Amino acid sequence: MQKGQYHSNFYGGALVCSTDIEIVRKLLEAEKKHLGLREIKWTKVSAAYLDKYMAMIKLFFDLIEEGKIKVRIMFTQNARQPVGLTREQIEESYFLLYYQFLKHGFGLIYSNDTKNPIYLRLYLDQLPDTKAKSDKFKNFIYDLQFQKEFEHANIHIRKEDIAEVDSHDHIILQCTDVVLGAMQFRLNDLHKAIPEGQRRRAAKTIAKEKLYKYINSRIRGIYPGFNIGESTGHKGDISNRWHHPYRHWKFVPGQWEYDETKTKHK
Repeated sequence: MQKGQYHSNFYGGALVCSTDIEIVRKLLEAEKKHLGLREIKWTKVSAAYLDKYMAMIKLFFDLIEEGKIKVRIMFTQNARQPVGLTREQIEESYFLLYYQFLKHGFGLIYSNDTKNPIYLRLYLDQLPDTKAKSDKFKNFIYDLQFQKEFEHANIHIRKEDIAEVDSHDHIILQCTDVVLGAMQFRLNDLHKAIPEGQRRRAAKTIAKEKLYKYINSRIRGIYPGFNIGESTGHKGDISNRWHHPYRHWKFVPGQWEYDETKTKHK
């Protein structure tokens, strides 16, 4: 998800250990089938389907709380405008930010206490660009393992383990899409939207707000006082970038200028 009124460049991901992946998939797929849902997407949330989405996301967050799934959300704040970017950096901003998200978002370099080799498998939702650009991006991801921190953590990535997939076939990606969509919805004040010519919000908008509030309540059950618009703190230990079950990252460019016109006015 890209441009919003106040926040943009939304990225989301879920991490599941190989020892848990089959049970996580089976539980989520069974619940999806029981609820009679097809593809789960934030854009499909409606008043008619709200209870079913609530049940689906309840299970998803139960698994997060049990430590079987880690979720990370990254976004930028429009008021912090990057400066000094080259034309190439602007054109490739989607991939550059995605790279930062994958490299730092899950705190992978803090994941290996045993120092035995760890192999990452990456399932990327279909990349929205040419094959040449997508392949170039995958090569950058592959090369992460040769950076000092990743070598020290004994983390490896095989080329065949970097794959583009259709989220239609991946239940974990679908549930992550709902959480990501809820954050983009709330951070950009879309819960306040009133259709042109109408006096009240649409039933779909009200349903989405209810689902967002449920998601927020589950996050606050993990972290009381959680602020969705700020980066999650480390609580004095940077390795919590890995250990925390759920985290947000408000990405701030290295060089930026503040544009007050792009902030929320109370």
